[in-house]
Amino acid sequence: MKTYVSTGQRPDTATVVAVGSFDGVHLGHQALIAQLKAKAREHRVPSVVYTFDPPTRVLTQGVEFLSTLPEKLDLLARYGVDETIAAAFTPEFASRPKEAFLDDLRLLRPRAIVVGEDFHFGRGRAGSAADLREVAPEVVVVPIHGLSGEDIKSTRVREYLKSGDVDGARRLLGRHYDAQGVVVQGDQLGRTIGWPTANIRVPDGKALPLGVFAVVAVGDHGRWHGMANVGFRPTVNGQDRRFEVHLFDFSGDLYGQELQVKFFTHLRGEQKFSGLDELKAQIARDAQAARDALTDVR
Repeated sequence: MKTYVSTGQRPDTATVVAVGSFDGVHLGHQALIAQLKAKAREHRVPSVVYTFDPPTRVLTQGVEFLSTLPEKLDLLARYGVDETIAAAFTPEFASRPKEAFLDDLRLLRPRAIVVGEDFHFGRGRAGSAADLREVAPEVVVVPIHGLSGEDIKSTRVREYLKSGDVDGARRLLGRHYDAQGVVVQGDQLGRTIGWPTANIRVPDGKALPLGVFAVVAVGDHGRWHGMANVGFRPTVNGQDRRFEVHLFDFSGDLYGQELQVKFFTHLRGEQKFSGLDELKAQIARDAQAARDALTDVR
């Protein structure tokens, strides 16, 4: 998949374009992508997603994001998008009038534009789907998708993650929620109590569920079952949020390597123990629960 940072970068050819933040690329986004691809096939032109980095609500509302830009691009490629334009969403970009954004879209020579029903653009969210008809002969407005009576929206996914409900997030995403980061040096407490962990640094603002989880970790050199703790480690008076993963049946050095961690099952919330012995006993129970939860996972 080809990626550009502005509409002026790509070749001067006709396209079909979908516009939106696509944060998390959930089932609703996937339905929109299916419409995009169908229209692109109909017109025999490339399918293009015009998206924003960071997602618009990260800047305007201060929410956490579900996908880093690399994660989002990987997902869009996986779902079959031909090209992506990832515009830097800055305060200056957000303050542009709607006409400036329409000018951007004109450069793509869109035969059709595909958006969600809640799509707005330009300063003060002044632009709507009706304005897009100025630059494309066809505008496809995709209704918000629902699942069992629940709207599929990035906001709802974040709410599930905030409560530790990774299964609820999975239902709306159509896959297990994951986080990618580099393994960095921690305080090595886990090693001293017999449960070594990989301390994973993810970009600031990445949404993570708090608690203890059964996970699958994927790296350049393997795939492992394991358990993750995301939280503030109250037993040792931790001050900052940590994302630590213990990999079952693994020995070696992962420092500097990138791991993708997929959240499968919420085992328990974070809690404070009376001391390290009580903590060790609970970790042993957590490990067995995680192994049980992942029995059928390959």
